[in-house]
Amino acid sequence: MGTRFDARGEAVTMVQPVSSGRLPACRVALLVTLLLPVVAATVSEQGEPPAIDVKPMLAAAREALGGETRLSGVKTFVATGRTRQIQGDNLVPIEFEISCELPDKCIRRDEIPARESGPTTIGFNGNDLIQIPIPPALPAGRIGPPPGGPPAVAGAPSGRGGAPPAQPAARRVATTKEDFARLWLGMFAASFTSLPVTFTYAGTAEAPQGQADVLEVKGPENFIARLFLFRETHLPVMLSWQGPGPGRGAGAPVENRLFYADYRDVDGMKFPFRLRRAVGADTVEETTFDRFRINARIDPRKFEVRK
Repeated sequence: MGTRFDARGEAVTMVQPVSSGRLPACRVALLVTLLLPVVAATVSEQGEPPAIDVKPMLAAAREALGGETRLSGVKTFVATGRTRQIQGDNLVPIEFEISCELPDKCIRRDEIPARESGPTTIGFNGNDLIQIPIPPALPAGRIGPPPGGPPAVAGAPSGRGGAPPAQPAARRVATTKEDFARLWLGMFAASFTSLPVTFTYAGTAEAPQGQADVLEVKGPENFIARLFLFRETHLPVMLSWQGPGPGRGAGAPVENRLFYADYRDVDGMKFPFRLRRAVGADTVEETTFDRFRINARIDPRKFEVRK
């Protein structure tokens, strides 16, 4: 059990989002867990938030992440690490490598040491999907990866906000781009042409630990999320959006959250070395990065599209 604070500042008892065998929450994640219920109440009580220019907020965030010159100079990056993902009653370890050639090529290769199924790769090259092994064709009307497919890139299933069903192949590409965009928002606090987004002011979130500026992020096909920038550091600390619950069923959307934490220096920039993904009240995945290599040469064959 734990405590959070509602919009009136009153303590409310809550169940911890992790349990025995699950993943511990960091201080920043706890901070934003306190902030999240407040921002919705703040905006709803005041009506539409005032038209505040978000450019200074984004500029401060990019300065905190390393500055415009350094961030704009990132053309490629390769990141390696480990993901621990809850699958049923099991905590499954996954070793991964993410390779990105910004702005329109990115893949993630996953391997589960405890299984003999072999590695899987998911990503995109322009508007083409990269997926290895090549999945079977989806039946008409079904959206999303096939059962047993690779996990979400940045720990986040995609929420559509009522968008009309897309063609299965187009839906796969869009979902994959959204997953990578959620990672990039914590690294760069910026829009990329592969999934262009706009930022508007959504409100201020408050908690005893501090305040966060909340920006609404909108992109193609009803991609909608809220980015939390901690005022003390200007760093991104969380992205939240409405999406499917566990099992990707057709039920009502639930709150999905991706927490950015443990920012460390990488060639003069600060990147999050830990991500925590929560669906509703449950932590379902934690990702730890071991290393980022900036502007490393990437074999072009990694981005080949197999038909």
